[in-house]
Amino acid sequence: MNDPQVVVHRDGDLLAAATAARLVTRLVDAQAARGHASLVLTGGRTGTAVLEHLRALPALHAVDWSKVDLYWGDERFLPANHPDRNETQAREALLDHLHLDPTRVHAVEPSDGRFGDDPDAAAEAYADVLAAQAQPEDHGAVPAFDVFLLGVGEEGHVASLFPDSPAIHESTRSVVAVRNCPKPPPTRISLTLPAIRQAREVWLMTTGEAKAAAVSMALTGAGEIQLPAAGATGQRRTLWLLDTTAASKVPDLFTPPLA
Repeated sequence: MNDPQVVVHRDGDLLAAATAARLVTRLVDAQAARGHASLVLTGGRTGTAVLEHLRALPALHAVDWSKVDLYWGDERFLPANHPDRNETQAREALLDHLHLDPTRVHAVEPSDGRFGDDPDAAAEAYADVLAAQAQPEDHGAVPAFDVFLLGVGEEGHVASLFPDSPAIHESTRSVVAVRNCPKPPPTRISLTLPAIRQAREVWLMTTGEAKAAAVSMALTGAGEIQLPAAGATGQRRTLWLLDTTAASKVPDLFTPPLA
């Protein structure tokens, strides 16, 4: 397992802007190496802010967006186009303004979609989508995503994997339905830790003093069952992108000079 790296930015807006620039570079490098790239999106305030900053970057079109496969790490199981769906927010912030290949945009089925109000069927269908995109060299049931973006909650959740929930105990399936979430809406679809750990790089982004304890615990050996963020690691790189308040309890060993 690679050692996590920590980058600290002055505030959340600078974090989002710097992450957007970092993402362009990573996707360009992936396309230069293989002709295509893959990105797993996250929702939340920071995840959406990154996409908004990305849209404004002059270097945005250094990426050939028609050759980027887009996925979601989790989704709120709501009707199509609902404003609280991560897909809806991502489309408004960035995706609707790009020349994408629709066959490369892999959204989770909504609650009024092909499977109706059956989150288990929607989760199984998304697992099938991932499996169909995986290549032999990926050595698993999901693609080796170039970058997997994740937010981190105050209690240490990532995607829709909450502490000591059935989903965080999942060891074989790549996608699960999540019920009774402590944050609304209660029903979601989420990739699992085994799927997250297939990514080449996992970037965990969070801001605010309320996240400081969870960040520190994740970096200093907490168990993934009680603190899911501790188990979100990449094959080649695990990168924590923090503002100064979220990093306030991180041991000096992990904190480089302010970026």
